[in-house]
Amino acid sequence: MKKLGKMLAIAALALGAVASFAGLASAKEWTEVRIGTEGAFPPWNATKPDGTLYGFEIDLANDLCARMKVKCTFVQQSWDGIIPALQAGKFDAIMSGMSQTAKRAKVILFSKPYGSTGQAFGVEKSSDLTKMPLSGKLFNLGSDLKGAEKAIDEIKPALKGKIVGVQSGSIAAAFLQKYFADSATIRLYKTTQQHDLDLASGRVDAVMASMAYLTTAEKKSGNEDMTTAGPRFQGGMLGQGSSIGMRMEDTDLKAMFDKAIAAAKADGTIKKISMKWFGFDVTVY
Repeated sequence: MKKLGKMLAIAALALGAVASFAGLASAKEWTEVRIGTEGAFPPWNATKPDGTLYGFEIDLANDLCARMKVKCTFVQQSWDGIIPALQAGKFDAIMSGMSQTAKRAKVILFSKPYGSTGQAFGVEKSSDLTKMPLSGKLFNLGSDLKGAEKAIDEIKPALKGKIVGVQSGSIAAAFLQKYFADSATIRLYKTTQQHDLDLASGRVDAVMASMAYLTTAEKKSGNEDMTTAGPRFQGGMLGQGSSIGMRMEDTDLKAMFDKAIAAAKADGTIKKISMKWFGFDVTVY
C-alpha cells in the first residue's frame, strides 16, 4: 500500500508538471499590442486633419508599450462599437477614456485605472444654468453615495424641463438616465462633438461629459460661450477611473499593463503627461 501511495504521489507530481508546462506553452508571447481608441474625445484621444492620433492616452499608451517592450499600433474605432470590436479581435486593448463599471466588467477585463477627472455639466455662459447650485464641488458616488445623491436632489430643480445632451453608451449617459430622466429630457449623441454643436446652437440646454473633455472643448473654435457649471461627480456607477479594457482570456496582457501602469505612476510619468494635456494631475492613486 505504501508503494502504491508513493507511485500515485509521483504520478500526481508528473501530471502537475505537465499541466504547468502546458500552461506556459499556451501563454501568448506579446510582441505587438493593437490598441483601439475613438480618436474623438480630446484631450484623452483625438485625430489631426491628416489622420494622426494624439492626446493623453496616445502618449501614455506609447510609454506603457515601451515599458512592456512591445510594439504599439493604434486602431481607430467608433465608441458605440468599441467593445464588440475588441471581442471580435479587431484589436487587443481599449484605451479610450473608458471607465471600469460593474456592467462592463462582466464582459471585458480591466487594468488598474490610470486617470480620472469626474463627470461635469457644460452650459452656455448666457444660460441660467451657470447659477446651478454646488458649482465646483466634487461628489463621490462610491465613498459617499448619500452625500452625492443629496447633491443630485439639490440640482434637480435647476435641470427640470431642460434638455441635456450626452454621448450614448457613456457612463455619463447611464448616470443621467438613472438620476435625471424624471426631471430632464436626455438626448443621446454618437459623439461628444455633436452634442457640443447642439449646445452652441441652443438645441440642448446642457451637456454632460468628463471634466477634462469639457475644459478642453470650451477652448475650441465655436465653443467660446461654453463653460462648466454645477458639481462634478465620480466613483460608484461612474467607475474607478479610465482603465484599459481587454478580452477576458488575456490575463497575461492585463498583468503586463498593470505592472507598466504602476511604474508610470510611481515615477511621475502619468502626472507629467496629464499636466501636458489637462493642466492638472489625473493620476489615480
